[in-house]
Amino acid sequence: MEEKYKKVAYYPGCALEGSGHAYNRSTKAVGEKLGLDLVEVKNWNCCGAMEVKNVDPKLQTYLSSRVMSIAAKEMGFDTVMAPCNGCYHNLKKAEYDLANDPDSVGVVDRLSKKAGHETYEAGEIETIHALDWIKQAIGEDGIRERLENSLKNLKIANYYGCMYTRPRHIFPEKDQGPDSESTTQPHFMDDLLAAAGAEIVDFPLKTACCGGAHTLSDSDTSTKLVLNLLRAAEASGAEVIATECPTCHSGLEMHQVRAEKRFGVTTRVKILYFTQLLGLALGLKPRKVGVHENISDSMAFVKDKGLA
Repeated sequence: MEEKYKKVAYYPGCALEGSGHAYNRSTKAVGEKLGLDLVEVKNWNCCGAMEVKNVDPKLQTYLSSRVMSIAAKEMGFDTVMAPCNGCYHNLKKAEYDLANDPDSVGVVDRLSKKAGHETYEAGEIETIHALDWIKQAIGEDGIRERLENSLKNLKIANYYGCMYTRPRHIFPEKDQGPDSESTTQPHFMDDLLAAAGAEIVDFPLKTACCGGAHTLSDSDTSTKLVLNLLRAAEASGAEVIATECPTCHSGLEMHQVRAEKRFGVTTRVKILYFTQLLGLALGLKPRKVGVHENISDSMAFVKDKGLA
């Protein structure tokens, strides 16, 4: 396993301090349990999310570059870890833009000087996802060695969402052979949770969109997209959908409730962050990994499965 991933700059992003707090809590708890060191990026800002990017994509590039500049130039890190798919995607996109678009380079330099910090230059830091972080720093064998409470009684559908693998050109490290992540059939979450003892079901919609971008403008569309995911997971035999994105996680939970109220369709599958599941497998208590904070109440479920 790679030593450089054992201490990384940690960029939680806005969602993990709000609706995705359980993801933040469980990521930190799992890191501590595994002996991995997360150092939060100082004075970080929003990555630009969907809102800024839709208005001015170059401003979004600047906002993401500032996070990377702080991590690399002020804190001296060569790796920044972003658990949120949106943050991860936007930092990777900014990296690509700064390596390939002179106009973006000019805008970022101008805004960085105006803001009073050093301009980030492409290639100064590597952005990774929480899945990369655990996969590369600990790996499946490391999970098996540390297992205290096997997930052998769980059938899990792993849901990666659409921003983890798209667009492919901003993720040059993927699709580089069997040990790399795949943009068409991602497997890092499958690998880690299988190592923790879970039965991973064949889930055909693992990279389908949850409709997160449409939640406020067209809630019915979002609910229908989520309902497709929930039904497909249950049809695959899953008891749990594992997530690795706070927007996807919140969307699945909220629209599961809305689907019952709006369309009269009830689904029973539970939604848990993959870090919550790993934490339970490593012997952490449910509250330590924030299971009590989830909308889809899973406390009784994890107790019934012998994980509490």
